[in-house]
Amino acid sequence: MKFLKDEKGAIGIGTLIIFIAMVLVAAVAAAVLIQTAGFLQQKAQATGRESTEQVASGLQITRVLGYVDTAPGGKVTKLAIYVEPNAGSASIDLNTAVLTLSNKTTTVTLKYGKASSQNNTTFSDQSGYSDVFSSSLNAWSKLSNQQFGIIVLQDEDGSLTWDFPTLNKGDKVIITVNTTTQFNGIEERTHITGQLKPEFGAPGVIDFTTPPAYTTNVVELQ
Repeated sequence: MKFLKDEKGAIGIGTLIIFIAMVLVAAVAAAVLIQTAGFLQQKAQATGRESTEQVASGLQITRVLGYVDTAPGGKVTKLAIYVEPNAGSASIDLNTAVLTLSNKTTTVTLKYGKASSQNNTTFSDQSGYSDVFSSSLNAWSKLSNQQFGIIVLQDEDGSLTWDFPTLNKGDKVIITVNTTTQFNGIEERTHITGQLKPEFGAPGVIDFTTPPAYTTNVVELQ
């Protein structure tokens, strides 16, 4: 290979400008990439938290009791639906929950009977009442059409209030439904389906068939 003694490298201000321009372009590109990566990471974390809450959160129906006005015979005139949050569930505002019930011929949609004052709302605490179907409880006496009531069974942190009944870990409530207002009472051998749907999360499922005969005033339905 012939040694090129007479050739000189391109040096000077032009080369320096090109070099600085390349460094600036690389820096800008790196800054954009870092910013985009950080935004995407935060977005992914937020989406992951929301997805986890959506999957883990929800309500479960643990028991459904019916009250028969006269036994034997008669109809179920009241439903007491026992509700708890799912394990790991986020807090759920029952004020925004929607209860749907159907007997195949009629479907009703009910919301919490909130009022402008505590005395008029369909909210009660079972403390001091051994009978969940007691007419002394506002959750029954204040019910009107297209409403359900709430009876508090367990609430250690005081999150369940009449204006913002928020269900969280360890809380237990009863959802009250006046079936005389909704279905004109529920007769024997009637299949009832429905769900208690929170604002987000899995709904609590209601599915039972009333017995062929009512022999007591209180019947276990689910």
